[in-house]
Amino acid sequence: MKAKIIAFMALTILSASCSSDFLDQEPKSSLTAAQAYGSLGKIEPVLLGAITNWRNMQKDRAGLYTSLGTDEAQQGALQVTGDANQAGLDLYNGFLSQENQAIGQLWNDRWPVIEVAAQSIRALGINTEDDSAKRDLLMGEASFLRATLMFELTQYWGEIPINDKAKSAEFGLKRQPLDLVYSYIVADLERAVEKLPVKQRNPAFPAKGVAQALLGKVYLYAPEASGYRDYNKAKKWFEEVIKSGKYSLLPNYADVFSPDHANSSESLYEWQYNNNWPDNNQIQWQTGSRVLANMDQYAYFGGYDLILPTQYCYKDKTAGGLWEAGDTRKNASIRYDFTYKGVTPTLPAGFGGDELDPHIKKYEDIRVDGKQSFWNSGKNKAYIRYSDVLLNYAECLNELGSTTEAESYVNQVRTRAFGGTLPAGMAWSGLSQAQFRDQILDERMRELAFEGWRRMDLIRTGKLVELVGARNKWAKQNGTIAAFHNRYPIPIGEIKLNDEIGPEDQNQGY
Repeated sequence: MKAKIIAFMALTILSASCSSDFLDQEPKSSLTAAQAYGSLGKIEPVLLGAITNWRNMQKDRAGLYTSLGTDEAQQGALQVTGDANQAGLDLYNGFLSQENQAIGQLWNDRWPVIEVAAQSIRALGINTEDDSAKRDLLMGEASFLRATLMFELTQYWGEIPINDKAKSAEFGLKRQPLDLVYSYIVADLERAVEKLPVKQRNPAFPAKGVAQALLGKVYLYAPEASGYRDYNKAKKWFEEVIKSGKYSLLPNYADVFSPDHANSSESLYEWQYNNNWPDNNQIQWQTGSRVLANMDQYAYFGGYDLILPTQYCYKDKTAGGLWEAGDTRKNASIRYDFTYKGVTPTLPAGFGGDELDPHIKKYEDIRVDGKQSFWNSGKNKAYIRYSDVLLNYAECLNELGSTTEAESYVNQVRTRAFGGTLPAGMAWSGLSQAQFRDQILDERMRELAFEGWRRMDLIRTGKLVELVGARNKWAKQNGTIAAFHNRYPIPIGEIKLNDEIGPEDQNQGY
């Protein structure tokens, strides 16, 4: 990750995603920052390209990798046997190492976009054009983008480099202490809250509400060692979202994942897709069943079993699993019935054995049925939803000693889950602080399964090793998950290319 390599990657990666005059130029490593970011008119399309590339990180396999190896989701049997690097994400074996290509991709994809955000922040800070409103808007978007990706990186890798163009000589490219990393994330998000509009200028761009919610998450999810975990501050920012009156739960849980309700009142931000390349997302290709794919390539819930629910995630509580009787989220989130056009498929010989076990349903896109391959799945993908804000807010209240009030916010989410009226015994009431703390993890899985937050939830609560070791089939089978797996390894490519990160800087255990 030498500076010149990052700069070149930042320019080349964006050239394929945006059609501005600047980005139509043949990319050159000698293109200066002044040329690339010299005016608001140049910065805007570059930032659009960066946002597009942020979206593209959520597509296909790479968009699902961080959900593997949790107590919520695991790889299908054939996937585990087909790619040792990928299998390591669930097995927690020797292939979960600095040489792991899947983890290397997650790391490498994020830095060029951070580079664009950092260059934009520097250029906007010295820009003197008359259009201050446009400058503020772009500054808010660039700040949000850098903060979002830094937050992801530090959650998964711990200490990371900081890309601040005003302090390049001081910071270099070495890993920085957690308190400094989180100070940047917080400052970026505070600036984003100040400068982003209340209403999105279009659905691809962030608005104030998602920055406020993410700032709340930062204070809730920050490790204790960073000095930034602060339930009062987290509560404050979630409260800002709630009191804004801008967001509300949709009446029916299944509607949240319907293309007919894209960018609804429940959505603080969602990545925008459609059914046509390059703006489809291929998520269904990875979440559906290969039995259906084998039967009919236009069956909308076909796929290739990259990621399946764990047994804990798909079973009822009476069978040792997650689900309570009457919870509508179960059948909206997970497919149990594979009957298609009147045919109930059977498992062919030579398959892995779990292809007709319950599968993820949230990303099925019925619009392609009978018309396009499921590869063209293109529903939007949620980033932060209002229900997530309510549950996070409830956690803060509980940690601050207001458990009864916290229960009322969880019950808002549960009331929708049970069709608008909570049956007797289903309302949370009279829990101790410890009971609430334990049960909220299950509630978050019911509400947010496969939406990308589970690994962070397990890490921040110290439950990764315990719950993954007990509930993830492959991790349990291998029996090697350990405390050091709370972080991913720094990729070997980074260690080789970055003169300021050496083998001695690798995360402990790898």
